[in-house]
This record gives sequence, structure tokens and C-alpha cells, in this order.
Amino acid sequence: MDELAALDVTAVRAVELRDGDRTFWTDADRAWASRAAAEVVGERADAATFIARRAQLALERLADRGKALPRAVRALRWRPWVGWAIVAAAFVLGAAADRIGGAQRINLLAPPVFALLVWNLAVYAVLAGGFVVRYGDASPPGPLRRLVMHAAAKAGLGLATGGRRDDMIGGSIAALTVDWTSLAAPLYTVRSARILHLAAAALALGVIAGLYVRGLAFEYLATWESTFLEPAGVRSLLAAALAPGAFLTGISVPGVAQVAAIRAPASENAAMWLHLLAASVFTVVVIPRLALAGAAGVVERYRASRLPVRLAEPYCQRLLRGFRGGPVRIRAIPYSYAVPPAAFAGLQAIVARVFGGGAALTVESPVAYGGADTVAARAAPDGQGPVIALFNLTATPERDVHGAFIAAAAAQLGPAQPLLAIVDESAFRARWPGDERRLAQRRGIWSELLTRQRIPPIFLDLAAPDLAFAEGALDAALSAHDTNVTASSSAP
Repeated sequence: MDELAALDVTAVRAVELRDGDRTFWTDADRAWASRAAAEVVGERADAATFIARRAQLALERLADRGKALPRAVRALRWRPWVGWAIVAAAFVLGAAADRIGGAQRINLLAPPVFALLVWNLAVYAVLAGGFVVRYGDASPPGPLRRLVMHAAAKAGLGLATGGRRDDMIGGSIAALTVDWTSLAAPLYTVRSARILHLAAAALALGVIAGLYVRGLAFEYLATWESTFLEPAGVRSLLAAALAPGAFLTGISVPGVAQVAAIRAPASENAAMWLHLLAASVFTVVVIPRLALAGAAGVVERYRASRLPVRLAEPYCQRLLRGFRGGPVRIRAIPYSYAVPPAAFAGLQAIVARVFGGGAALTVESPVAYGGADTVAARAAPDGQGPVIALFNLTATPERDVHGAFIAAAAAQLGPAQPLLAIVDESAFRARWPGDERRLAQRRGIWSELLTRQRIPPIFLDLAAPDLAFAEGALDAALSAHDTNVTASSSAP
């Protein structure tokens, strides 16, 4: 998923997970976004395309209810001008640097541009060492890269966090900021590296430009002085340091006699030496930095087009269920349990919460106690939606009875169709209100039985359901089922 789409998805996800009461972004809104996106992308679109388009449509509707979230999304988008501003500032800094020789005299053993060469050579050594040490692993951003990332964030993050933190949108924006920072960190790390390489090249070009512009108006004189070195040693050092410039320009470093002739207080016109210095800076700094920036740019474009949005997480899987097979149809089979109206209404609310407002719930007539053999005689499910085995916590589970019912219900399903086990606590809580110890004991008995059947138990008070908890529990059960199906299909 590309960078802009991933940001939209992260923003809508923050709202939909944060708005647990479904008051700001209702179930009807969520169903509309899914339905509209499915109509736009078509049934043959892949999961990422559907999720991205749905997020875009959702943000358009959310913009009608307040500007804070869309403003935050715009603020978190990358601003290319930030990078170019840093590069331009580096060039200006290099061009405006103080004259290289103090009083227009260049000490050839200590020209300030040598510091630029040494610094860049040290950077190359660190980069090469880090590549060897961390080969195949992502490297954490260094202080300069973090500074660039921080500058980019500050360019718009004030807008992103401008809302109140205690309201739903403010909390969603805060969650969006955290989630996006984590998701986009690898992209922003390599993007910062590209900018810093370009800035280093621009700084060097600014220094070179400053040399030649000042050389038009001032005469620079080249000289050298040393307590310990003699002309032969000085010439050897200069030949080594200026070798890149000599190679690029074809200008040879003068011999020992000419070097000896300009020992302080003597000097000569520095034009030749400036050419060698500028060419060395260009060879050692500009060319490698541009090459590194190009390589970082290739990685940046790759990462920007493939941000790892986790489509396998429960949030995305919940959105994809309706897209892949149309409105989800859920079949609930109570076992020795006449579902009261309040529990039925609670189950409907849970289904709408987990599978969307377009989901269709069918609660069949209860299977009689000991009537597991009658399950096979019922109409087979259509194979498109989950089947819920519905139990009453007041009943004492028995392996030969309740376990047989679970086995019979599972036998009707295809390998990809999930079977969920919901144990309704409403009657138990009404009979023993506040008796948490008895409740825990009964849950333990049911858990033992259902775990043996390889069905995770989901304990809910259907008469007064905690919708957020029910959503999480059902998502976890469905995700576990999907994982098992994937593992089974990939096994030899």
C-alpha cells in the first residue's frame, strides 16, 4: 500500500477503534463506507485496494463532521519542500562560509576544506561498517536523521495535535500520530538519509562556489609552514590528500622544489591549488554523496509504495469479510437453550458490531438436550458465514452431550468456515448476582470442555453485552481460525 493510502487507513482505523460507543462514527457510517468502497473498486479488487478506497471515502465523510482529523492527516503527510529547504540551506551555508585562508592566505597543510574531506571520509567508514555489522537488518536512525524527521514532523504536527486530548477525535489524532510514526519509521529513516546525502553534496558545492566567486574579487596566496615537516614530507602529504583532484583535473601536484619555494613567509598565487582543492572536494564529497542519495532514493520509492499495513489484523479482516463474500450471514444454533428476547437483541447487537450493519443473523430453534444426532438432519449451512454454537452458562457441560453437539456442528462446516462457541452468562448472573467465585468456577468447567474440542470459549452476558469486549473476543477467535486454516492449507 502506498504512503498516502496507508496514512488514510491508519487515520480511519484510529477513529474506528477509538469510537467504541459508535456515537461519532456509527455502524451505519461504517457499513456505508464498506458498501460504497466495494461498489467503486469492484468485486475483483484486491484487499489493499478495497481497504484504501474505503479509508478515503470515510475521511471524506468525516471531514463533514469536523476539520480536525482531515487536518491532522494533511499535517502528517510528507512535505517535499522540507527536504529541499534543508538542501538549499546547506548550499547557502557552504557558499557563505568564511574565507578558506583567513587573511587570503591558504596554509596548504591546514585548509578548512580538508576538514570537509575528513568528515565525509569518516561518514563513509561508519556507513560501510554499519552495513557490514547490520547486513540484512534495518538500521536505527542516527541523530542527524532523527533531526530531519523531527523537522518534518514539526512542520505540520502542531496541526495534528491541536485538538483536545480528552475527546474522541483528540484521542484518535494522538493514536494516529503514534501509529503512523511507528509504521512510517523505516520510510522516514531512508528519506532522511537521502536528504542528508543531498545536503552534504550541496554544502560541498556551496564551498566550491564560494571559492571561485571570492577568487574573482580577491587574490588568494598559497603557502605552508611547519615545525616538524620538511618540503619532501609536505609534498608527499599534499600529493596524497589532493590525489582525487589531480586525477579529475589532470593537474599534477608540484614537485619538492616548488613546494619548498612557497614555504612561509614566501607564497604564490593559489589558483592551481584552489583547482586541486575544489576538484578533490567534488570527487570525495559530491560524487559519492549524490550516488548515496540516488541509492537511498530508490529504497525510499520502494518503501513509499509498499508500506506494511497489516491486512491480517482483526480490524482489516473484519472489513474484508463483507467485501469478499457480500453481507455476512451468521447462523446461531442454541443447545438446550430457549434464547430470551433480551439475549437475542444482545446477540444481534454483537453481530452488527463485529460483522457490520449489513450482517444477517439467523437464530435457529434450539437443539434438545442429547439431540446432537439431529444436527445433521438440519439444513446445511451455506458455507459463507460463521456458525455460532450458543450455550447457557447455567447448564453443566458434559463431554458426551455438549461435546457431541460441538462435533456434530463442526462436521457440517467446510474447512474454511469458522465455528464459534458463545456461552451466555445472562441467566447465570441473574440467578447468582455478584457471585464472581461461582462464575469463575463455571467458566473454568466450560473452558475445559470447549478447549478439548479445539473451540475457544467466548463468555458474554447477552442481555447486557459489553460490545467492545465482545468485538475483541470474536475477532481473536476468528483470527485464530484464519491462522489455522492458512497453516493447514500451506502444510505439505
